[in-house]
Amino acid sequence: MAKTTSLTEAGKTAEASWSVGRVAKRCGVKVSTLHFYEQKGLIRSWRNDGNQRRYKPEVLRRISVIKAAQKVGISLEEVKQAFLSLPDNRTPTMEDWQLLSGNWQQMLDARIAYLQKLRDYLTGCIGCGCLSMSKCPLYNPDDVLGAEGTGPVILEQVE
Repeated sequence: MAKTTSLTEAGKTAEASWSVGRVAKRCGVKVSTLHFYEQKGLIRSWRNDGNQRRYKPEVLRRISVIKAAQKVGISLEEVKQAFLSLPDNRTPTMEDWQLLSGNWQQMLDARIAYLQKLRDYLTGCIGCGCLSMSKCPLYNPDDVLGAEGTGPVILEQVE
């Protein structure tokens, strides 16, 4: 479980004033999503004297980075590793975001190329070995592509 700190221990009373409901509403996520992100170590909260979670306003940027990364298919584990690469696990600055997004660009370019290939072959043969298409450009007699790998061999060749 993620570590939460009392506000008085952390000396963050003035800084960490956002309630879990306020953060969830502002970010367009459910409260349970924030709890999940906290459990995974992506965000953190502090506890006030009433034992209620409180967040610093900068958590909004962390959640925005998480959501942006997820929209392009970057896993939460990859986001976590990127956050851990920041000094003191700080919230990404503009410069940090440039580095993080640049590091993800090569992976995204490969994913885009794969999707383009999938789009181009969507109505044709993808080399799966099914031999069921009457107009397969390769026909793939005796499933010779099976020797090259499993699944849609032609699509996988783009990677």
